Amino acid sequence: MGLLRRAVQRGELILREKPLFLVPNKVHTSPGALLLSKLSTLSPRQRQQYYNLSYVHMPTNLEEGSPEYNEALALAIFQTNSIAADSNSGIFPRTARLNHGCSKAFNTIYTWRENEGALVLHALRQVKKGEELLTVYFDTKKPRDERRHYLKTMYGFECDCSVCSLPDELSRASDDRLVRISQLKSQFGTWANGEITGQTAVSLAREIWRLLDEEGYWSERGQLAADAAWVAASHSDGQATRQWAEVAQEWFGYELGKDSAQTQEMRKIVAQPMSHSVWGTRGGERVGGPGIALY
Repeated sequence: MGLLRRAVQRGELILREKPLFLVPNKVHTSPGALLLSKLSTLSPRQRQQYYNLSYVHMPTNLEEGSPEYNEALALAIFQTNSIAADSNSGIFPRTARLNHGCSKAFNTIYTWRENEGALVLHALRQVKKGEELLTVYFDTKKPRDERRHYLKTMYGFECDCSVCSLPDELSRASDDRLVRISQLKSQFGTWANGEITGQTAVSLAREIWRLLDEEGYWSERGQLAADAAWVAASHSDGQATRQWAEVAQEWFGYELGKDSAQTQEMRKIVAQPMSHSVWGTRGGERVGGPGIALY
């Protein structure tokens, strides 16, 4: 992984990877001992893949080769490189070697498919030959100082991606957009408790989309459109439900794959808006469709 040998198109599947092993997110035994047990079941080549991964937060007061050292090393590697897989976390050696980029800097997104037992990696946008593949390690819709502090603390490096390297004035403008997106998403979420109308919620979705465009942030759009379709269906706005579902289908196809369950579900909603599981569960309201250039 790293630099591309050829160009890839937005939505293209770059990688499908099975885990070396999975570990439950909640364990009731020594994590280090559990990891050593998992490692003992791997082939020599697979164990080498594991121990070749980078790590941070390794205690310095342990004797190399001691049982305590071996457990601590296994745990440090896992904590640095593990990826969530529903109720588990796993080690995916190729994906783990992808570097991080904030906001518009990252150009790939990975998702776990439980039914396949695999992680899939898709291109969020067109990536040119020779360009580095970057993913995202956490939610980067935060100011630069907060992002850098988190990455330094958790992964041991100071981010110098294209967004974190912006001149101060441009960085502040980017930070303002990212913080505003998070704030608007929180406001959008209050619709679930009946605090805002469906029309207001959809208006917020449009504003979030506009800011995502302005920032060049390509991720999370499928879910945003699907959430807007949910609001529209709840209020029995068939036209808006179909329009938002069309957008969700398109962007889920880029982010998760055209064969993903989410894309297929949106395809059904486009064909029959009234088949949405929440159709008519709120009072009737014309909430409105996307109404902006979404492609």
